[in-house]
Amino acid sequence: MHDVAAYKPADFGCVAVLMGGDSAERDISLMSGKAVLASLERSGVDAHGIDVATREVPKPVRAGQFDRVMIMLHGRYGEDGKLQGELDVLGVPYTGSGVAASRLAMDKEKTKQAWLARNINTPPFTLLTGDSDWQAIIDSLGTVFVKPVNEGSSIGIYRAESAAELAAAWHKARQFDDEIIAERFIDGPEYTVSILGDRVLPVVGMKAATTFYDYNAKYFSDETRYFCPCDLNADAEATLGSMAKKAYDVVGCSGWGRVDAMRDGDGSFWLLEVNTVPGMTDHSLVPMAARAAGIDFDALVLAILASSLTGREGV
Repeated sequence: MHDVAAYKPADFGCVAVLMGGDSAERDISLMSGKAVLASLERSGVDAHGIDVATREVPKPVRAGQFDRVMIMLHGRYGEDGKLQGELDVLGVPYTGSGVAASRLAMDKEKTKQAWLARNINTPPFTLLTGDSDWQAIIDSLGTVFVKPVNEGSSIGIYRAESAAELAAAWHKARQFDDEIIAERFIDGPEYTVSILGDRVLPVVGMKAATTFYDYNAKYFSDETRYFCPCDLNADAEATLGSMAKKAYDVVGCSGWGRVDAMRDGDGSFWLLEVNTVPGMTDHSLVPMAARAAGIDFDALVLAILASSLTGREGV
């Protein structure tokens, strides 16, 4: 983690906070961006919010009006490496992971393959197509979650317990992405591990009032319960934290991020995905974990912004 006390607001120059976009996560991106912008203003940083209307770097950024970019675009274009690549070409520093890590993290299938190659637990899965044998998949995996490969915020995720439900879920998920996976359902509590710089923050446990931690439970429900400290003992939390950090490093992430996990009835942890631009709303998990570590929201935002001041590997 960067020592934000070592920096003055002027060190960051003029900062563009990119938010909005046209992905399925636009509304959440606007919420995150506005919260971050207000925080930077409180800290005395010369920051300006830009609602990115198209999938291209905004004209003021391309024109050299900003010294760096704080990326608060969730989902496609903001998290898939395309924006990062364009900013690299322009020579404009930005927060978070570089091109390669962003591209890999956005693709759930390739992320899971990278983890499996390094012996990191992730639920068994299969890529779905129109020719898939729905019954054979259910026989092999049991109850599954059907997920768009390139979406976040639990958008387009459906649970399926039968061949008929699986086929229907695939058709519904296709409205969000052309690539869909079915992933074995892990019956147990859900956790998330936030990472800031090289520091693993306290694990957050969550329990949704609905059947699983879906989009509404993440961002809008007042019935979703969060636990930080969570119910894990010190050894289990350390195990999950180490596992998540390894998974984050395998993907090549930098700056900040969040790794989501489940724990089964035998006590084993299973990693689901890594988020390179996590939410920063009042329901968001990274700020919650940071608070438990004694880092208030404004200090968290400055630490994330400070990641734009240093180089990154895997760009």
